[in-house]
Amino acid sequence: MPGHKTHRKVIITTSIVAIAMFGFSFALVPFYGRICKLTGINISIADKELSKPSLAALSTNAVDLQREITVQFIAVTHKNLPWDFYPETRMIKVHPGQNTKVYFYVKNENQKAMTIQAIPSMTPIDAISHFHKIECFCFRQQSLGALQSKDMPLIFQVDKDLPKEIRTITLAYTLFDATPTDEPRKT
Repeated sequence: MPGHKTHRKVIITTSIVAIAMFGFSFALVPFYGRICKLTGINISIADKELSKPSLAALSTNAVDLQREITVQFIAVTHKNLPWDFYPETRMIKVHPGQNTKVYFYVKNENQKAMTIQAIPSMTPIDAISHFHKIECFCFRQQSLGALQSKDMPLIFQVDKDLPKEIRTITLAYTLFDATPTDEPRKT
């Protein structure tokens, strides 16, 4: 049966291509990370956190009352994550060197307990090394039971070395489902 061999060849070829594409998609993650670090494009805030000054060093900085920076906050949920998530303060003006505390509201709208992880991003990119999170809900995963809610704090400081041309910083958080696979999920 010549048609049978053709079908088998198509199935084998398609399977190999699908497996290769799947493997390639996983290989892209570390590759993308390396390219971004080398070029300085889209460097994650988590990378910059490793070199952040201590709380003691931040608290000894004098506040620059001559300068005011606008910090905007954005919150989104990834895909169809059944959580309500938003900043309680969407925009705030701060002085460099000043510790500032804001809250983000989160509610698990699901009927089951879930765990999430908040991933930050910031613009402009030149502000990342000058924006110091002292306390942040993004440092660890957050778990909430069905229909539970809470206010999550973010304490930060913009340092005085922020380039003078930067007057506005936008900090965005995206929530991702991090529920362990042994916990039930809503599908």
